[in-house]
Order: sequence, then C-alpha cells, then structure tokens
Amino acid sequence: MKHEHNVFVLNSTITKFSNLLTEIEVWRATGFDAMELHGQKLEQFLSGGFSADDLRTALRGVPVVGVGFLTDIERQGPAREALLGEASRLFELASMVGAGGVQILTGPVDVRLVLEHSRGRSAGGYTGILGRSEDELLALTAVNVAELADRAAQYGLHLYLEPLSWAPINGLKKSLRLIDMAERSNVKIVIDYWHCFTSGVTPKEVAQLDKNLIYGVHVCDSLPFSGGIPIEGELRDVPTGKGVLNLREWTDAVKATGYHGWWAAETFSRNMQQQPVNGVARDMRQLLGTLVGA
Repeated sequence: MKHEHNVFVLNSTITKFSNLLTEIEVWRATGFDAMELHGQKLEQFLSGGFSADDLRTALRGVPVVGVGFLTDIERQGPAREALLGEASRLFELASMVGAGGVQILTGPVDVRLVLEHSRGRSAGGYTGILGRSEDELLALTAVNVAELADRAAQYGLHLYLEPLSWAPINGLKKSLRLIDMAERSNVKIVIDYWHCFTSGVTPKEVAQLDKNLIYGVHVCDSLPFSGGIPIEGELRDVPTGKGVLNLREWTDAVKATGYHGWWAAETFSRNMQQQPVNGVARDMRQLLGTLVGA
C-alpha cells in the first residue's frame, strides 16, 4: 500500500486472542487507519473453511501495511529450503490481502537456543549462524535476504527487517550492514523501540537514520534491563506507556529523520491482553495520536 502521512496501525499484539474477523471489527470500531496482520491468523481463517475469496472480501477496504512474520532468516543447509517454502506461502498470503510488505526476523527466534549456546551447550536442531564471526554471519544472511527480496518483488512486496535483540544480528549497525550487503531496494527496517533498547541502540542513533530505509515503527515499552541476553517474555510484560522507555523521546528520534510513514502500537502486557480489546485498542490509538501528532 502507498503510505500516507503518519498512518496509525492496529497491530495483532493488541488483538492477540481475537480471530481475524473480530480483529477487523476492532479495527473498524477504534479509529485506526490500517492493520498489521499475523500470517498465522490468516492461515487459521483459511483452515476454518473459508476461501481465499472470503479472505479478500473480509479485508476489502482495509489497508494492510504488512504481514508478519518470517523467522530465522539466516537459516542454512536443509533448513534454508524450509525458509524459502515458508516465505513463498507468506508472500502469497500477503498478496491476497493487498499488504505492502512482509516482516522478516533475524534469529534464532527461540531465545533458549541463544542461552544454551552462551553456556557452551548444543543449540538443538538450529541450523543458523550461532558462533560465526560477524562478517560471516552477515554474508550468509545477506544471500538469503537477497533471494527472499527477489521472490517478494514478484508479488510487489517489500521486506521489513526486525532484528531481534537476543539474536546475533541485532541492533542498527549490523542490520544496516545486512541491508546494504543484500543490495535490494525492497528491503527496509522496522524501528521497534524495545528491540532497539535491549540491543543497546539509543534514540540519538535512530535520529541519524536515512528515513527512506524505515518501513514502519513499532511503539512499545519495556521493564528495566541491565544487560545480557534479554528475555522478551519477562521484559515486555508491562502496559505500553507504563514502562521505563521514554516513548516521546524515541518517537521524536524517528520523526527527526523526516519519517512520516506508519506507526503501530504494540503490547506484550499480559494484563492488557486480558482486558476488553476495544478499550485497549482505543487507548493505544490515543497514545499514538499523543506521541506522533497529526
């Protein structure tokens, strides 16, 4: 989709326990401009006996900025073929709903594998890049990203990279190197406040980004983090706006780049996700309006 000026996006973390049709109803009722969907919910809708045409009809008139997410994009060996197969299906789903992009994640997505590796133990069946040098891990991953980008381009899609903060490829510097090495114009980055914070990125670094590399923004929060390997399930269990992150400072940093695209409020708070979803969605929409402005 073509991004207009400061688009406010309903993210599926807010409607985590709702099915797709309910999520769309929440979107219609709460004043968001667009949606960012999870591919799993699209698959669940189709596996419930609905057709691709039903899916298109359900989302008619609903702008979709992106569909998440393709994990462990650094996979090697036989696992790389599985990655490409998963990508093809996700690209197909994203195309069905008229999405502008597909979210890709560095990995391993399972932080337990990183913890095991840090203790000198086996990382199970993970076939990625744990233990490799930064240059090698970026070179291997860039080959994958370039092929994924070429396949996404066939569907008219962008890829937007979210570097997980516990993964070997994290933060802005390595992510920007990866995008540069992939050499594909349809690969951009999403600025996620929590992943930035827990990988040591500062708002000042964000403010120095090229706005044309930013595909979207995830506005989210954190509990205090003193270093080490961040445990998402613990650190993100706080209502958005009630944690330690200065959301205005992070938002102003993004705006300082000249970026005026889409902004999605996320919550990983167990408390928020057990509250009436329309109320939470309205609160998140109001938060975005307060932070970003018109």
